Amino acid sequence: MMKHPVQIGFSQRVRLEWYESTANLVLAGNDEVSIYHILDEMLKETLSVVGNARRGTREKVITILMKIWVRPPRHLEDMKREGLQFLQRLSRRDRITVHWGMTMAVYPFWGTVATYVGRLLRLQGTATAGQVQRRVREQFGERSTVTRATQRVLRSFIDWGVLQETSERGSYAAGSVLDVTQRDVIAWLVEAALHAHQVRAAPLGTVLESTSLFPFRFSYLPPMRLVAESDRLDLLRYDLNQELITSRSNAPSVARSGGI
Repeated sequence: MMKHPVQIGFSQRVRLEWYESTANLVLAGNDEVSIYHILDEMLKETLSVVGNARRGTREKVITILMKIWVRPPRHLEDMKREGLQFLQRLSRRDRITVHWGMTMAVYPFWGTVATYVGRLLRLQGTATAGQVQRRVREQFGERSTVTRATQRVLRSFIDWGVLQETSERGSYAAGSVLDVTQRDVIAWLVEAALHAHQVRAAPLGTVLESTSLFPFRFSYLPPMRLVAESDRLDLLRYDLNQELITSRSNAPSVARSGGI
C-alpha cells in the first residue's frame, strides 16, 4: 500500500468537559450554527485575552470539537451516531472511551502521540515529553508545529486524567485505566483504532493491545462475537489459524510507519 503522511490537525489543548458540552448540544438537537455560537460564548472566558492569537486558539478548539461531534468526515458519520448513543447510556467516567475513540478516528495524530506514550509506559513505566517529542518528530519532521501540537496533545492527556505528572519535570506516569466490558463499545473502539492507524484490517489481539489505547483494559471477546456487534466490521480468515478484523469503511486505506 502507498504510504501517506498523517496531517496533524489536532493542535490545541482541549478539555474533556468541552467534549461533553459539544456532544450534549448535538444530542439536544441544536443545529451546527447554534452549536458554534454556544461554544464560542462558552469558551470566551477561558480562551479569550487581548490579542488575535488567543482568539485564533478559541476558533481552532471549536473547529476540533465541531469536526469530532458535529461534522466528522463522511465515512465516520455512522461511528458518530453510534458514539452519541453510547454517551447517552454510559456513566460520565466511562464516556471517556467514546470521546477518545472518536478523536483518534477523526484526528489520527492523537492516536500517533498516544501510541508513543503507551509504548514508553509499557516499556519503562514512565514517558517524558522529550522522548515522545523525539519519536513524533522522527515521523512528522523537525517542525515547530509538530513540537507544539505534540505538547498540546500531551497536556490534553493530563487534563483527561489518563496521564499524570511525576515529581520529575516533563515526566509522566499512567493515570487512571478504565475497564471496558461492553461488547458493542469494544467493537466500536476497534473500528476507531483501525481508522486512527489507517489500516483496513488487523488481528484483533493486535488492535486491543495497541498502545494507542493505553488508557483502557478490555474484556476478552472472540472475533466472531465482536464482528456480530457491528455492521461496519467483518472477519477475514487468511490461513488456518489467523483471523483479521476488517473495516467496511470507504475511507482511503494507507500504510502507517510503526504499525498498529
